[in-house]
Amino acid sequence: MTRVHAFSDDALGDLDAVGVVEALRARRVSVPEVVEAAIARTEAVDPALGAVAHRAYGRAREDARAPHGGFFAGVPTFLKDNIDVEGMPTHHGSDAFVAQPAKADGDVARALLATGLLPLGKTRMSEYGFSAVAEHPRQGPVRSPWSTDHVAGASSAGSAALVAAGAVPLAHANDGGGSIRIPASVNGLVGLKPSRGRMPSERLNRQMPIRIVADGVVTRSVRDTAALFRESEKVYRCLELAPVGDITRPGRHRLCVAVHTTGVARDADPEVADLTLRTAALLSDLGHHVEEVPVPAPSTFPDDFVLYWALLAAAIVRTGRLTHGRQWDPTRLDNLTLGLERHLRRHVHRLPGAIRRLRAAREVSRAFHERYDVALSPVVATPTPLVGHLDPTQDYDVVMGRLLDWVAFTPWHNVTGDPAVSLPLATTSAGLPQGMMFGAGLGREGVLLALALELEQALPPAVLSKQDPRFHVPQGPV
Repeated sequence: MTRVHAFSDDALGDLDAVGVVEALRARRVSVPEVVEAAIARTEAVDPALGAVAHRAYGRAREDARAPHGGFFAGVPTFLKDNIDVEGMPTHHGSDAFVAQPAKADGDVARALLATGLLPLGKTRMSEYGFSAVAEHPRQGPVRSPWSTDHVAGASSAGSAALVAAGAVPLAHANDGGGSIRIPASVNGLVGLKPSRGRMPSERLNRQMPIRIVADGVVTRSVRDTAALFRESEKVYRCLELAPVGDITRPGRHRLCVAVHTTGVARDADPEVADLTLRTAALLSDLGHHVEEVPVPAPSTFPDDFVLYWALLAAAIVRTGRLTHGRQWDPTRLDNLTLGLERHLRRHVHRLPGAIRRLRAAREVSRAFHERYDVALSPVVATPTPLVGHLDPTQDYDVVMGRLLDWVAFTPWHNVTGDPAVSLPLATTSAGLPQGMMFGAGLGREGVLLALALELEQALPPAVLSKQDPRFHVPQGPV
C-alpha cells in the first residue's frame, strides 16, 4: 500500500484555508509564495494520484500578483471539471467531445471566486458525475493519497485527492448522489452538501425536473467549511433559507439523533455498521439523545433514483450533437453512461411515477426532521474499493450492482434537498478513512456545522489532525 502527501515546510505548511488567510494577513507569507507552493505540491503528487484535469498555472501566477478581494484572497484552490471557468475547458470527465475554453465564468465559479479563492486549474471527475469512482479508460483512475491501490471516490475525486494530499487547503466539489460526501469519506475530509438553493447552480442543473445537484467544497477542517459558507452568503444569499451565519463554536443544545445502519438499498457491512454505532455512542456520551431507526426512504427509492439518473444520462446522450456539434462521438462514452441511457429506454413508462415519488420525498423528510434534529449513518456501506472494482468499462449491470452496494446512504439527501455532511470520524481495520454522515432538515447547515465542531473537539487528535502519522509518511511504499 502506497501513501503520498505533499506537506512540507513551505509557505503552506500544514495550514488549512483559514490558517493560510491568517498567515497572509500577518505577512508571514505572500500570495505568490503560497501559489508557488501549491503548484509545486500539485506537481509532486499528481503523477501518483491522477487528480488534475486542466492546469492554469500561468493565470494563477498572474492573479497572485494582484489577487481579488474577499476573505480567502490569494488562497489557492482547484475547481471541478463540470463548471465553467473563463479560459478553461469543461470536459465533464468525458472523451466524447473536445471542449473549448469557456468564454465566461459560470454561476458557481463566479460565486466561489468572489470569495477571493485563486484557481490553479480543474480537477478530474467521473464521466458526467454518474459513477462514485473516477476511472477513465484513457486517463486511468483517480487514486486516494491514503492508498494509491484504492479509489479516491467520485465524482469529485480529483478535488478530494488534492486536498487530502495537501496540495491545496480546499477545493470545489459538487454532489448529485453523494459526490461531495463520498470522496470526503474516502479521503478523510469534511464534505458538506448544502441545502437545495443554498449555493448558486449551473444553468443545466437548474433545469432538472428535480434539482439533485448541490455545490460546495471539500476541506481538511470544519472551520474551513464553515468559513466558506459564511463568505459565500455575502456573495449569494438564498432568501428562502435561513442564513448559515458565522459558525465558530460547538452547539450548546443537545440534539435528538436518529441512527441508520441500513441504507436505501442494503445494510452497511459489519465493520462499517460497528464504526457507525461507536460514533452514536460518542454522541450519547456527549449528552445527545440517540435512537436507532430505519431510513425514512420508501422501498421504491433505489429503483426510482436509478431511473432518474438514467433520464439525465439520456438527455446527455441524445442532445450531445446539438450541444457540441459534429465533434460529438457517443461511442466514446463509457459503459455506465450508455447503460443508463438504455435503462431509460427500457423503463421510460415508469418515469412519471418515479418522479412523482421522488418529489414526495421532500415531505417525508420534513416530517422525519420534525422528530429528529439530525440523522447519523455511514457515508457509504462498505470500506473503500480497490481500483478496478467499479471500472466503468465493465458490463453495465456489473458496475451498477456494485455501485448500489456501495452508495446506499447518500442519494436520499439529493432528492429531499436536505443538507448532509461527511466527517472524518472513523478508520477501518485497514487504516483507511471511513466517513460518518450527518443529515439535517432543509436549511439547517448551522446545526450540522456546530455539531461537527463539537465532534472535532471531542475526538482524539489522531483522528482529525493533519499530523496523523498514518498519513504523514514519506512518499513511496509503506
